[in-house]
Amino acid sequence: MSKDSVCEERVFQAVHEQHATSLRNFLYYKFGNLEKARDFAQEAFIRLWNNCSKVPFEKTRSYLFTIGNRLFLDDTDHQKVVLKFEKRQNLTESQSTTNPEHLYREEEFKERLEAAISALPEKQREVFLLSRIDKLKNKEIAETLDISIKTVEKHIATSLKTLREKLDELSNLNL
Repeated sequence: MSKDSVCEERVFQAVHEQHATSLRNFLYYKFGNLEKARDFAQEAFIRLWNNCSKVPFEKTRSYLFTIGNRLFLDDTDHQKVVLKFEKRQNLTESQSTTNPEHLYREEEFKERLEAAISALPEKQREVFLLSRIDKLKNKEIAETLDISIKTVEKHIATSLKTLREKLDELSNLNL
């Protein structure tokens, strides 16, 4: 089949029929939530349709699962940030002496940290979040992303160095 054939409705429908259930199951195993799995599987197919001219027919399964995995990682990262914020918020609210200045600085620091993580190159950010947020081992990350363990180590080291530099800059600005 030609490169553009994924854009044909009948071919796209066949791809959907062939991969929808396995993609949904893959996401369900990751999320543990069937509704989210369905939503993100649908989003992956929408992205495939929007990029159908760029995705060779032979790569459709890989593309769908990569998009699904990225959606999962983005959602997981977002949920963890929300939970950490709520946990800190509850802890701070339960203390008898809440300091508005401290709350402001903490929130500002959090926003800048999230921005610094978001500013990392895509692969570095993905490896960093898998390592530090999802607590995957380097070997697991390498297998998941189909890269070498050395590349994983380099991405983590570079990410940490970049984030430290950004945080040092922020600390120096706040003095």
